[in-house]
Amino acid sequence: MEFKEYIAGKITEAMEIIFGQSVEGVEGFLETPPNPDMGDFAFPCFKLSKMLRMGPPAIAGKLADAIASDAVIDRVECVGGYLNFFLHKSGYAQSIVERVLQQGDQYGSSDEGQGRVICIDYSSINIAKRFHIGHLSTTMIGNALYKIYEHLGYKCVGINHLGDWGTQFGKMIAAYLKWGDREQVERGGVNALVALYVRFHKEAEADPTLEDEGRLWFKKIEDGDPQAVEIFTWFKDVTLRDAKRVYDMLGVKFDSYAGESFYNDKMQPVIDELREKGLLEESQGAYVVNLEADGMPPCLILKKDGATLYATRDLAAAFYRKKTYNFYKTLYVVAYQQNLHFKQWFKVVEKMGYDWARDMEHVAFGMVSYEGRALSTREGYVVYLDELLERAVEKARVIIDEKSPNLADKDKVARQVGIGAVVFFDLFNNRIKDIDFRWERALNFDGETGPYVQYTHARCCSVLAKAGQIAAAPDYAALDNPTAQEVVRTLERFPEVVREACQRNEPSLVTRFSVELASNFNRFYYENHILVEDPAQSAARVNLTAATASCIRTALSLIGVEAPEKM
Repeated sequence: MEFKEYIAGKITEAMEIIFGQSVEGVEGFLETPPNPDMGDFAFPCFKLSKMLRMGPPAIAGKLADAIASDAVIDRVECVGGYLNFFLHKSGYAQSIVERVLQQGDQYGSSDEGQGRVICIDYSSINIAKRFHIGHLSTTMIGNALYKIYEHLGYKCVGINHLGDWGTQFGKMIAAYLKWGDREQVERGGVNALVALYVRFHKEAEADPTLEDEGRLWFKKIEDGDPQAVEIFTWFKDVTLRDAKRVYDMLGVKFDSYAGESFYNDKMQPVIDELREKGLLEESQGAYVVNLEADGMPPCLILKKDGATLYATRDLAAAFYRKKTYNFYKTLYVVAYQQNLHFKQWFKVVEKMGYDWARDMEHVAFGMVSYEGRALSTREGYVVYLDELLERAVEKARVIIDEKSPNLADKDKVARQVGIGAVVFFDLFNNRIKDIDFRWERALNFDGETGPYVQYTHARCCSVLAKAGQIAAAPDYAALDNPTAQEVVRTLERFPEVVREACQRNEPSLVTRFSVELASNFNRFYYENHILVEDPAQSAARVNLTAATASCIRTALSLIGVEAPEKM
């Protein structure tokens, strides 16, 4: 049963009988009181005061008198301007628990997105550079949004907009042809490419003509020279092979790797259209779209030498994606430092007369530091993501050896816990907040962490294994106590949490929900014997445990974290 819908119907009926008026959106007004003693649902009557020309307490009192108890509603109380509804606890628990068990990993899902495409641009690693911790947030936020939208029925297109364009690739080719070796690069991967790039810059300090050579090779890439394109494509393959290892560790996938170079031949039509529509203006030899009236600096489209910029390529990519996918919405998961960049070129699309400009959204996030220190490539302080994940797995293995020496398949569980801890830590806080990654917090088995939630799931699985099959029909009166009801109330909220996470593009809502559910279940677990003499009572409590395990598993899967059955 949809309890909010049922209660909203009762309020609507009472409104029409008493006041001869109906109110739209009653279900949306219903709230969950902060304290269970105040009821399971509350309807604030303040919104009706102006319409009915009556004080909220008087409205609540009249409605309370008009709504009778029934098989669902135990009683209705008027408290100030609120109408508080108390449900029959056993029926409420049965309805929620059995719904979760019946729907399994589809609980909280819907078909609201059916027929709608969501393009999600995330991770966007650079070719010939190693994957570092700075890419963690864009990768995991994008991955979680992909899963959340998919859970709600949307067709998602995950796009890794590779950083694979610019003079640096000409320099890379020049360096490779002078000092490189194919076997060495194949063996060394991205590290070998980085070493060549570093050597190029060191050698160029003594011989500035190397810079001209680098520019020449990039021009050859632009012109489609077979040798240049073959080496350039190979560099990309080497980088993606290295990155795929990290993506596989994280359980992340993409539907497209179309990066900057893909749009090289797709920018001119956009530039031509800007000219035709009178939006392109010359400014000190460069070409811009003037955004002064919109309170922003001009959006630079072409440099003095005719070279394109990020904005030019982003515009070309947006038009390509609209034409190819006909997206309902397109998301760009990029750090908040790029706020102005996205505002500018979104506004350019709007000025071009396309109403789908409003369907593009910059999903901004904060910066990542490590153990209290800001990362800096220039200062040589970089934390590579594969090394971070491998270290997390090693640390998790040490903890498992200490806490569960007889656990089977320790390596698998260490991987699930270690990598899960890193991902969970990254997605716990509101995405716009800066993150300071610290080991003692991430891998703590107590508190608001991934291992804590995973351990709670394993605890549920242990109870279920011990219970086995119980033949008796569940007596849901066994869930009338406050701690059991708190778990039920939390379970009921999950679909609402998923919808809100989608609407706000905020995976942390799901992450925090998993902690809340785990915490409430542990309170229930410590205060109640689950397996008791009465098999009907045991069956009800075992069902609540199974529903909790299922919901935790689904919540963790939506943020890209696995749920071990044993820890």
